[in-house]
Amino acid sequence: MKSEQFPLDTPFKPSRAIITWFTTNYVLLMAFIIVVILLPLVYYGEISWDSFNLVLVIIAISIVLFAIWARLYYDSMWYELHDDEMRWKRGVIFRRTGIVPYNRVTNIDVKQGPVMRPLSISTVSIQTAGYSGKGVPEISIEGIVHAEELRELLRTMVRVCSGGDGTGSGGTVAPQAMKPADLQEVLVEMRAIRALLEEKL
Repeated sequence: MKSEQFPLDTPFKPSRAIITWFTTNYVLLMAFIIVVILLPLVYYGEISWDSFNLVLVIIAISIVLFAIWARLYYDSMWYELHDDEMRWKRGVIFRRTGIVPYNRVTNIDVKQGPVMRPLSISTVSIQTAGYSGKGVPEISIEGIVHAEELRELLRTMVRVCSGGDGTGSGGTVAPQAMKPADLQEVLVEMRAIRALLEEKL
């Protein structure tokens, strides 16, 4: 399956709207802190108006710094699809790179929050077998405009790498069949468990 939006062996970046998404989320968080925490403290006399105004200035500066960080983070991000794996890189201070082999992918989801919807961007979350964070995707490709197309392309690559013909539907990718050697190990372990249970009884 070929894609004009996501060609193989060519790095691609998320939409620039991801900068707006990051910054908007941060502004909403700061607004929540001001309304829910700071204003009640001022109302009940726990802090003075002068202290409140100082905190507002600090928050305003933090928003500007966060917007600069969001731009730098966007500039550092890239993803690249290959025949057998996906590669990615991102990070401002601490650079992170990774490789996700298609034959380890178990699930691909598309998520779109309320702030993302007007920006027409989504997040494609990829879960893999054996990843240490249970229920946590190994990689989230954020700020994607053509998210459904990317998901279908990834699903096709996963099926091809797993020995399929690249057809089918649905969001969940079937796990790769176990090899005879793996089945033999499972059988040995099950026999050992049965023996232990029989001893207990």
